[in-house]
Amino acid sequence: MQHDITTYNIGNDQPLTIIAGPCVVESESVVFECAKELKRIADSHKINLIFKASLDKANRTSDAGFRGIGIEKALGILKTVKQSFGLPIITDVHHCAMVDQVKDIVDFMQIPAFLCRQTDLVRAACQTGLPVNIKKGQFLAPADMAHVLEKALNTGNKNILLCERGTTFGYNNLVVDFRGLSIMRDMGYPVVFDATHSVQLPGAGNGQSSGQRQYANVLARAALTVGIAAIFAETHPNPDQALSDGANSIPLKSFESCVRQWLAIDQLVKSSITSKVVG
Repeated sequence: MQHDITTYNIGNDQPLTIIAGPCVVESESVVFECAKELKRIADSHKINLIFKASLDKANRTSDAGFRGIGIEKALGILKTVKQSFGLPIITDVHHCAMVDQVKDIVDFMQIPAFLCRQTDLVRAACQTGLPVNIKKGQFLAPADMAHVLEKALNTGNKNILLCERGTTFGYNNLVVDFRGLSIMRDMGYPVVFDATHSVQLPGAGNGQSSGQRQYANVLARAALTVGIAAIFAETHPNPDQALSDGANSIPLKSFESCVRQWLAIDQLVKSSITSKVVG
């Protein structure tokens, strides 16, 4: 059984939803440039698009890593994006107090992969009643997400998404086991594939994470053949100058080309599944 996420038709058998934006609110200009282009793409292709940007990057590789411009200032920028472009907003939460700080402004919450087993955080986010995207930890088997999902559902909130973002493979590397998408899909809730964090090389950049952004679209296309609800992808006008996760972000100028490919695969896969069921 699939579950609608509030007023959005987000489901593994529904047309593709895209969650996209810069890694972090690094400046008003970058956020607005991304939001303007993503809104244009969403309208042009008539797709569900949720705008993503983190308020604070609390899990930096080193103490010198850029965390953000301050939560209050960043939250104000996201609030303006929502008002100016009419895009629903999703952002990460790192602790229970942060949940209270953002719950009246954002439309979705996201549990970072490193924090998916933090019971109090998962419960606090879900108790808001907002849809919550829970990222699978790099250290978890896909089947282990059933226990995380149980924690979320025990709050009474059914608006839960499960997100694959790669699994630790040795040092400074991630791999994607595409069986995990099917395993999590069988839990009955929408599955998201995080295409850009899945090509991250954690800690491989001399005190910061590196990445292989050239493979993000490759993995996204592969994930869509499984039949999932959404693609998550970070984008930036100039990834080489991004203050966080630029190495695995898709250039903004290339994003629409990726979207066209994703939609074509999504439509083909889901129409084939529907035809098979009907036949």
